[in-house]
Amino acid sequence: MLSIPRDDHLAAMQYALSLADNSPPKPTNFRVGAILVRLKDGHISAQGYTLELPGNTHAEECCLLKLAQEHSTTEEKLAETITEPHVLYTTVEPCYKRLSGKLPCLERVIRQKSWIKKVYVGVQEPETFVGQNPGRKILEDAGVDVSHVPGLETDILSTATAGHVSQ
Repeated sequence: MLSIPRDDHLAAMQYALSLADNSPPKPTNFRVGAILVRLKDGHISAQGYTLELPGNTHAEECCLLKLAQEHSTTEEKLAETITEPHVLYTTVEPCYKRLSGKLPCLERVIRQKSWIKKVYVGVQEPETFVGQNPGRKILEDAGVDVSHVPGLETDILSTATAGHVSQ
């Protein structure tokens, strides 16, 4: 996989946004891209986008599922396998609630907080489906730092909402 130059947060977010473009436009979800980057060398350990894998999958979920498969483990046991610190870049902040009943991405990240040390987001989750997302505070209360990467908000929102019906 690729590498991201150390601390080039804009380049990392641009790459995540390019992944989001692969997600099929639908009126019922946001098109999101995400990457997991190893801190020591910028190596992209996993990448994903909304609906990449079967089962109404979110971008962060796809990253974790693919990484688990690569390491012959389950997503639940990744924290026992991955020990090197990583950061997560996601174009839209991790969801805190899923209408499908699946585990929210916020909880997936918290479950991996022993090695996911920071989350970089391009935009806050729009209130379209579940209202206001208190995810940033929940992540920070759990010990995961969250930072906004400015500069791509318009492009991220345009990509994320492609396929949505205008009111």
